[in-house]
This record gives sequence, C-alpha cells and structure tokens, in this order.
Amino acid sequence: MDLRKKIMKWLYPLIMRLSKGTSKGRVLQNEKKASPAQPFYNLSAVLSNGQPLDMGQFKGKKVLLVNTASNCGYTGQYEELQQLHEQHKDQLAIIGFPANDFKEQEKDDDQTISQFCQVNFGVTFPLAKKSVVVKDQNQNPVYRWLTQPNQNGWNGHAPDWNFSKYLLDENGVLTHYFGPAISPLGEEMQQALKK
Repeated sequence: MDLRKKIMKWLYPLIMRLSKGTSKGRVLQNEKKASPAQPFYNLSAVLSNGQPLDMGQFKGKKVLLVNTASNCGYTGQYEELQQLHEQHKDQLAIIGFPANDFKEQEKDDDQTISQFCQVNFGVTFPLAKKSVVVKDQNQNPVYRWLTQPNQNGWNGHAPDWNFSKYLLDENGVLTHYFGPAISPLGEEMQQALKK
C-alpha cells in the first residue's frame, strides 16, 4: 500500500463522520413498496474479466449494488463491503461497479482495478467492467434501471458520489438507496438487511 493509500485509510473514519450529516448521508426507502415496472432479473452486466453477469442468478437473494472508485476518500468501504460479503454471502450478493464519474477517481483499466481491490482489500465479490453510473447517454443499463422510476418503480435518485449503495430484496424489488457516508456495516444497512 503506497503512502497516499495509507493516508486515505487513516482519514477514512474522519471522512465518514464529517459527511454523515450531509447529502452524502442520505437514505431513501421504498416506503410504498412499489414493484418494478421492468424486472431487475432481466438485466445483465459485464464483469471486469469480460464474462457476462446475469442478474437472474440472484433470485432469492438480496443484492447490493455499489458504484466504486479506487482513489476516493470512501475507498476504505471496500474492506467493509468484503466483510459484509463474508458475513452474508448465502443471503446477499454484492456487486461493485467501478466508475470514473466523480473527479476522475478510478484507475484506467479493469485489470488494474481488480488487482488493486484484491491486493489492498481482499475483495472477492464480483466487480463489473468500469462504466458510467450517473445519468447520461452512456449510463450502465443496471444503473439506468436503478435511477429511473419508470423501470424500478419509485427511485429517480442517481449516486451522490462514489460508494453510493442500492439494495434490492429477494424478489428483485429496489428497497433502499444509501449515500456514500452510510457504512456497509452501519446500523442503517444492518436494519435494512433484516427486513
């Protein structure tokens, strides 16, 4: 781990504490229990190794989708996401979506991103191919589904920053959006996973 990464790891708890009361600590919930207009399970993604990832394989599991970046103040969440993955791997699928949408904080190629995640954080959950997660014409189709109420049933909120999190239940219903200042191991996430 280089000096920059050591400094960021040291600063991570402070960044989390300071940003929790801002828009980055936002939590949105599917209060009306709206069902998706288009099934999540019809979607697919491409993994960082080029292999297809069919979302239909996650039927019966909760799914947590996270837009990630390797050079962000929230990058320490990779460690927390890996812990969450290990604690709940039979009931929860976690998929990282590396993106460079916020101040150029992601590495250039998928192999470098995967290697960084494995070496520095022991990440074993799947990482998708680097893509666009914010609303624009090149937006990843999974993120288009997550941010279009006419597809997911209720949510139009795009990621506030890197490490924003979207949680789906075992039936492919989008239940929550968590801003980047919400820890994957925090109380908000733990409560949502119990539902």
